[in-house]
Amino acid sequence: MGKRWYAIHTYAGQEDRVKANLEQRIESFGIKDKISRILIPKEKIAEVRNGKRKIYKRKFFPGYILIEAELDDQTRYVISNTPGVTGFVGPRSKPIPLDKKEVDNIEYRMGLLEKKPKPGIVFEIGETVRITQGPFANFQGEIIEINPQQQRLKVLVSIFGRETPVELEYVNVEKL
Repeated sequence: MGKRWYAIHTYAGQEDRVKANLEQRIESFGIKDKISRILIPKEKIAEVRNGKRKIYKRKFFPGYILIEAELDDQTRYVISNTPGVTGFVGPRSKPIPLDKKEVDNIEYRMGLLEKKPKPGIVFEIGETVRITQGPFANFQGEIIEINPQQQRLKVLVSIFGRETPVELEYVNVEKL
């Protein structure tokens, strides 16, 4: 069967405590070989308060923990009966594993993975692309400038009826 990623629902604000409880239970039940990683999806956020820039980590899926496990009766029992865990995401009888691409996107957002552009993708000025990440996700725009050395594009996006240039990395857009 192999290890797959699963989302676990927890009480909001208890994610760190639940992770510590899970790690302790995994150790005491001797199932380290069946559960390899536990992630609390967090991203770095920069904020300016009182004129000072502060960087902190914010949970972007509060109330959820991701766990990479080989799910059998024993591991499901240990995880489900950990204090603070309210259950797996998916039907009670059969938790649904997460898609590998979904986990990669979460790890990228957490800064654990770097996305590499697909080799051979060539952009052209005047071409229309869709933005896949960031504040302009799902917007479409026309490429007005290309910087292949830095792998960045300048895309003209229509926001509230006004054309606005947005600078993006290759990995944040897709061809239409």
